[in-house]
Amino acid sequence: MAIGGSALQRPLAVMMSRRILSVGPDALVIEAAKTMQEAQVGALLVSEESRWVGIVSESDLVRSVLAVGGDACQVRVSEVMTSPIITIEVGRSAHEASDLMADRAVRHLAVTEQGKIVGMVSVRDLLRYFKNWGGP
Repeated sequence: MAIGGSALQRPLAVMMSRRILSVGPDALVIEAAKTMQEAQVGALLVSEESRWVGIVSESDLVRSVLAVGGDACQVRVSEVMTSPIITIEVGRSAHEASDLMADRAVRHLAVTEQGKIVGMVSVRDLLRYFKNWGGP
């Protein structure tokens, strides 16, 4: 893995989280929110029968449930998740990840390696990375 070059060109493998947390599509939104809170993450992948079917984020919960007066104890993850999952290949740069997030108006990307999800990267991860390694 090439580490040289500007911080914007370094691969996502350096900054992504390899911890992949998931929830089922039939889970209640309140369960997803509790899992996110306990794990201190802003998104969960949604899995069904050992395949990834979507992603649910804090933003999804706020915009699709709370802001419209929904009941987090009755709404299912499948009703608010984003599908298909927006992904980026592990060898791509932080700059490419940032551009993709901006273009698709998302704050989390699933990171893939040879088509398989191997991690997650968030806006927070990118900010932390640039703060620590981005230089002047």
